[in-house]
Amino acid sequence: MDTEKSESDSPDGISDSGSDYEVTLKSSKRRKHVREPSVKLPPKRPKRNPSLRVTSRPSNSPIPTHPDPSVQQQPPSHGTSRQVSPRPARSLNKGSQGISAKDIYDAVCSGKSAMVTVVDEWLDSYKQDREEGLLVLINFIVKSCGCGGVVSREMLDSMQNAEIISTLTKEFNEDSVRYPLCAPGPQLRHFRAGLCEFARVLVRSCQNNLIYDEFLFPSLLALLTGLSDSQVRAFRHTSTLLAMKLMTGLVEVAVVGSVRLQTTQRRYDVETRAHDRSSDRLAELQATINELRENSEELSSMMNATFRGVFVHRYRDRLPEIRAACIEELGLWLRKDPENFLNDGCLKYLGWTLHDKQSPVRLQCVRALQHLYQEKEFIGRLELFTSRFKERILSMVLDKDPDVAVEVVNLLLLIQQWTEEGLKEDECGHIYPLVYASHRGLSSAAGAFLYNKLKSVIPSENQENQKSKNAAFVQILIAFYIQSEFHDHGTYLVDSLWAVAGSELRDWETMTEMLLQDTGLMYEEEGALIELMMCAMRQAAHATPPVGRTQGKKTLSMKARKIQEQDKRRITTHFIPLLPQLLAKYSADAEKMTLLLKAPLYFQLEMYSSAKWLEKHLDLLLSQICRIIEKHTEVTVLEACAHLASTLCSDCYTFSSRVHLAFSQLLDHLTECFCTNLNDMLQGTADEGDTYCAAIALKRIAALSSAKDLTGWKLFHPCLKLLKSRIESREFNEELMVSALKCAAFHLMWAKVNVVNSKPPEEELRRLRKEVRSFCSVCQTCLALNLAEVRDQAFLQLCDLLLLYSVTSVRSEPALQALVHLPSDALRSELAAFLIDYVFTDADDAELNDEDEEEKKITNLQKKRNQLAGYCKLIVYGVLDLTAATDVFKHYSKYFKDFGDIIKETVSKTKLINPIQSAKTLCLSLQQMFSEMVIEERGKQDLSEIRDLAKRLAMSFGIDLHRVRKPLVALHMDGIRFGLRALEEGEEQHPNVAFFEILSEFSFKLLQQDRIELVAFLKSECPDAALSWPPVGLYHRSLLSRSTSRFREQEVEDDALSPPDTPVAKRKKTTAQGSVSSTTRGSWLENSSIPSSLYTPAITSTIQKQPAKQLASKKPRATESDVGSVLTELESEEEFSPGSQMRKVKPTKRLSLSSSKTVAGKEQQDLNSNLNLLSLIEDEDSEREEPEIEDYESEPDSESAYTLPSTRHTSASILDELFD
Repeated sequence: MDTEKSESDSPDGISDSGSDYEVTLKSSKRRKHVREPSVKLPPKRPKRNPSLRVTSRPSNSPIPTHPDPSVQQQPPSHGTSRQVSPRPARSLNKGSQGISAKDIYDAVCSGKSAMVTVVDEWLDSYKQDREEGLLVLINFIVKSCGCGGVVSREMLDSMQNAEIISTLTKEFNEDSVRYPLCAPGPQLRHFRAGLCEFARVLVRSCQNNLIYDEFLFPSLLALLTGLSDSQVRAFRHTSTLLAMKLMTGLVEVAVVGSVRLQTTQRRYDVETRAHDRSSDRLAELQATINELRENSEELSSMMNATFRGVFVHRYRDRLPEIRAACIEELGLWLRKDPENFLNDGCLKYLGWTLHDKQSPVRLQCVRALQHLYQEKEFIGRLELFTSRFKERILSMVLDKDPDVAVEVVNLLLLIQQWTEEGLKEDECGHIYPLVYASHRGLSSAAGAFLYNKLKSVIPSENQENQKSKNAAFVQILIAFYIQSEFHDHGTYLVDSLWAVAGSELRDWETMTEMLLQDTGLMYEEEGALIELMMCAMRQAAHATPPVGRTQGKKTLSMKARKIQEQDKRRITTHFIPLLPQLLAKYSADAEKMTLLLKAPLYFQLEMYSSAKWLEKHLDLLLSQICRIIEKHTEVTVLEACAHLASTLCSDCYTFSSRVHLAFSQLLDHLTECFCTNLNDMLQGTADEGDTYCAAIALKRIAALSSAKDLTGWKLFHPCLKLLKSRIESREFNEELMVSALKCAAFHLMWAKVNVVNSKPPEEELRRLRKEVRSFCSVCQTCLALNLAEVRDQAFLQLCDLLLLYSVTSVRSEPALQALVHLPSDALRSELAAFLIDYVFTDADDAELNDEDEEEKKITNLQKKRNQLAGYCKLIVYGVLDLTAATDVFKHYSKYFKDFGDIIKETVSKTKLINPIQSAKTLCLSLQQMFSEMVIEERGKQDLSEIRDLAKRLAMSFGIDLHRVRKPLVALHMDGIRFGLRALEEGEEQHPNVAFFEILSEFSFKLLQQDRIELVAFLKSECPDAALSWPPVGLYHRSLLSRSTSRFREQEVEDDALSPPDTPVAKRKKTTAQGSVSSTTRGSWLENSSIPSSLYTPAITSTIQKQPAKQLASKKPRATESDVGSVLTELESEEEFSPGSQMRKVKPTKRLSLSSSKTVAGKEQQDLNSNLNLLSLIEDEDSEREEPEIEDYESEPDSESAYTLPSTRHTSASILDELFD
């Protein structure tokens, strides 16, 4: 479809041309004869280079004060403006009782309630004196912009719009950049809503007469067009919003007038064909038709002028709020008046804005498209738009703003439902993975899309009744879950579908029937169904989203709580009789058992004791659990059984005694099996079968020990003897030894719990302490074994027991002081060595290079994190000295990605324990690393790594420098002493002098008085010639002035704190002249970011490139009509044709440097003589580059002139892998 043709055929004649705007009014009074229904537009002028547009187009249009065309179309006057001092708005109405601009402003601020009365009162004054009424309205607009100036009658009569706006700009209050539309506070919170309501009421009140008086609205729109092109953001924002709202009102009036015209025309045609037609009646109808056509022409003229004069330039404004307002109103025009606006000439603006850099603008654009795709009759007109911009819309499902992504998914659902072609399967593949996203709103929107897609493929023969529909849906959902290959995330899939498919996912009868009866499910499908069923039970019983999707603490409403109770009751009633059958059927499958054993956790367990027939099902459940424990050896199954046993044994249930009895009998059997073979194993006469039986029995006992107190079975000493025997004989059985370690450790943990709850004699406390010492000694020996599982288990049990029997644990129980067990020096060394050898190492990961081993890498990392967390807890709770933390802090930078959060939390906790000692520990960590580097004679690369670590540790001191004064001074003094330690025999120079380079990284955190103190301390400690040594001189300069690191950090902070829409001139500028450069600056920032596994689609963007550098001196700019724009208007002939190619952003300089200097020299004196408006006017340097959209040849090797930001932010969540 040709764009030029589509625009010329539009009745409104709305054009997107970039030609200069001039307000055109009717040159004569209304004619009584019939006019042509369309308005012929002036020919388009050729597009000019933006750098040549010096004067503002709409600002040159005068505000008409008389309908005489000779007055209205006179050339603009550029005479000297009359300087008028600000005055109160009330002074304009001296001698009259009419409403003032301040009255209207107060009414707008107060709310919508008084708006109709205020508008009616203003209309009364306007009808008495229209020039005075217009003046009141103009001053109201000026006041709404936050300007203190006032437009007088003399200014209105003698000045052009550009001169009036220039005068108001000089009278603007420069003390604050705030204006009503952006000012915070309760008084002006609803100002925007009131302003919009005022515009709506004004148009509605004038729709029958004053709109067509050829004075009010043309004059008002001409002023708003001039203000919308101002450099002052307040003028531009407020006037654009008002102009867009007035335009929306005019569109509504035009639609009503069009309907009336069609109705009257039909009546005229009927009257013409009638036999008894009346000439008077025909003449009356013809006069009405003529009048309606004249009104339509006037509305078309005003709408066309507003569209071309305001919207076409401001939809690409620098300020995102202005762009968003334009796009929001455009969506209303397209929906309310599709005959005139719903064409490719207007739709292209929505397509371009999809690439906007700011998310609020993209959000308004997507919402506008949603309203269009909801209307069936609009789909045909949207075909070309859909084909042109579908690819961009699909890429926006990964938008960095989740709110935009949610609306995009909803838009794609509408496209899938209402368009003829819909979405192809590969296009739907962009949306399916989002059901596993961490953002709940986005996942729910993707779930609605998936639900609609799955329901559409259900065969018609399966839709006879609700049960068959649900069964068919469950089967299709199982197939999707298996094919999506995200089996570990069924909980997230169910949560995504819960809002739309809750009835299907709550159909427990259908699910259990499919499992218990022969319905043809494959083995893999049965496992997927059980997992989804368990996830649905969890969702119904807990009524909370899964981990990672919880958005703050949200209490359930009364209605949600009632639904939750009903669901739990239905689950319990249905599954109590069926669960034993399911456990019996799948008892041989460990994976299915692990899932099914979670079901009772979602029951209302009190129901087991509510009726006699239900107790029978409890006995069946207990017998099945005991059989499962005796049959399975997998850890996951045994842990699930132990967890369920712990829940059922709770004293809050009346049936708990029966559960205790059942598990006690099971434990008696297992203990007997273990003890029978124990003597043979201790004597070394047991065969492999006996050893295996004992190991399996002990493994099951260890699993139950985590949930049940087994101290009554007295298994500690047998397990300890077994461990000592195996260590002495060197006959290692890894499975047997791990189980023995677990049983012995759990025995000591339960013993501590029993001791705290009772008051045992002193002798028993000493005996328990002796057992703890013996077990720790055995574990210490196990740390040196070459058995990974035994070694890891011993380390974890040591960390737990040392913490449980520490001084801190008995601080509130003085009677239990005898239980305190402190680790020996040898044990401390063994723990630290384990950390260095098996946690801070990449040896294990280096062996796992295949993609199939990725899961093992994740498991291995989780194991290391648990071990490191256990060691750090010993430091934080005082079991180990703070100096032991050096083995952890040394690896903060190198292993930041894997353990950064744990180490950072440990650093912050140690600062709370002892701030000074913590700072000294940080310094000691750096000293140890430096000493290792010196001993091993490593080079500058290792020194830069130590400096990177110092930077990270320096940032841990925070921003409250007064609070960290003493710790920082202590750190620096320790560092100075270390760097200048006394020479030993054979040393010619100080070996630690280079440490001052590392110490200088902490200088920027010092206060001035501490700097002076440290300079004096440095001079007192170092030899006379030491200050000339480069490292010492570097450190000395860092104390005397701000270091490079401080400057660069401040620079980064300033850039980060500055809002994206803040003009460059307003941002704080910092220089670092004379500072010492750091070659490794910023490397740790790059290493700290978590790489994204998301696919980032290639997009075009309407961003404006920032200048590479800023000029040293401020240069005034020539006034430009499109100031602050982010886009450059596209050529209308090639904008939206089917053969048009994608566009790219190419920078073109507005003005050459020499010309800008010339302009600066001529206007500098005049500029300095006036008020400094830099706080109000968005300053753009003459060297600023503005993007110009040109034809984009989509070659694979073509590179954009801009580095586009990623459309998606990622987190460290494991869900990132879902989008790989």
